[in-house]
Amino acid sequence: MPLIALASGILILFILIIVFKLNAFLSLMISAISVGLIQGMPPLKIVTSIETGLGGTLGHLAIIIGLGAIFGKIISEGGGAHRIASTLINIFGEKRVDWAICVASFLLGVILYYEVSYILIIPIVYTLAIEAKVKLMKVGIPFLASISIAHVFLPPHPGPTAISAALGANLGLVLLYGIILAIPAAVIFGPLFSKLYKNWNIEIPKHLVTQREFNMDEVPSFSTSILTAVLPVILILVGVIAEFSLSKTSIIYKILTFIGNADIALLISLLIAIYVFGLYRNRKPMTDLMKIVEQSLISMGGIIFILGGGGAFKQVILDSGMANYIADFTSGWNISPFILAWIIAVIIRIAVGSATVTVLTTAGIMVPILKATGVSPELMVLAIGSASIAWAPPSDVSFWMTKEYFNLSIGQTIKSVCFMYTIVAIYGLLGVLALSTVVG
Repeated sequence: MPLIALASGILILFILIIVFKLNAFLSLMISAISVGLIQGMPPLKIVTSIETGLGGTLGHLAIIIGLGAIFGKIISEGGGAHRIASTLINIFGEKRVDWAICVASFLLGVILYYEVSYILIIPIVYTLAIEAKVKLMKVGIPFLASISIAHVFLPPHPGPTAISAALGANLGLVLLYGIILAIPAAVIFGPLFSKLYKNWNIEIPKHLVTQREFNMDEVPSFSTSILTAVLPVILILVGVIAEFSLSKTSIIYKILTFIGNADIALLISLLIAIYVFGLYRNRKPMTDLMKIVEQSLISMGGIIFILGGGGAFKQVILDSGMANYIADFTSGWNISPFILAWIIAVIIRIAVGSATVTVLTTAGIMVPILKATGVSPELMVLAIGSASIAWAPPSDVSFWMTKEYFNLSIGQTIKSVCFMYTIVAIYGLLGVLALSTVVG
């Protein structure tokens, strides 16, 4: 039975990491092979799935993570993250830095993809914790909650946008209903939820943060620092605006959508950051800047391979036919369409890990049910989208990103992020059911 194969694979993964202390990348490879064998996949097909999953994941993430790590390190070493953090502390006060990062993360999370916002904001999260002398999870939980909630509730993020296209939902209404649910969620699961972890003493990964004193007279101003830090956001926004407002055959369209691509936007921003925080006024020679680049790439090597391992694990589960099995298994259930969609999405999410696979598979299952029942397609988008965040299983990249960037154990990751994401998913369903009494 596919679900038994999945449970066995996850159990093997946890035993290898927790009991035998095996490296997470190696554990993911072994677990992926185990799932494939239990499911009866041909051995060479398992190898192909692993290569496809690892390559597909890294093809999407490696450039963003690599450039983002260098970008963040250059800004941190140049004092930019310190300047931004100090200014936020002065505005909000040390006791309310969790609210500061919640607001900043939510605003950036609305317009940036999950991985991009994660990489851009994480240096500021580290620096805020150090400068305000607060525990990492006090600012970490609001950061994670805000970018994740924006990712599942609000277009133009890929999840809600893709579901809307599949179900014929009005994107404007999806955004309106999504905002109604997302803003309270960011408050509840951000600054308020972080109080559950106030006694967690988590050390910031030393290779990912700059901990030294700066002469603030030599550090770029707040406006310069924040403008440089959000430059990728500006370039990506320019690309999005061009996508919807210009003719696709025009030269300007091609130029703006090129520089608005997340990879290119990060590369351009990185080159500008090298100038602003290094070459300008001879703050740092090029040789020192390139050492920072090398250190950043070396420090990210392990994380990148772990994320690739998660992608490989996910792909084997997907290629084993798990999603199709779940679709057939749930097709005859007779309950509320919103609850049915949510349950199906949660099962697929836990089974295959990928939020993209979750939302597309569930949307396909729900199209005929939506037409038959006549319920709001916009609310159906939010029901499916909220379920796609549930649990953050080890086959999902977000599980390993959080574990590595926040220096958590497997158990701590489950108790914090997996727990929070599951409660957010339940909140989303309850919010949809409440809205359905008003808008149908």
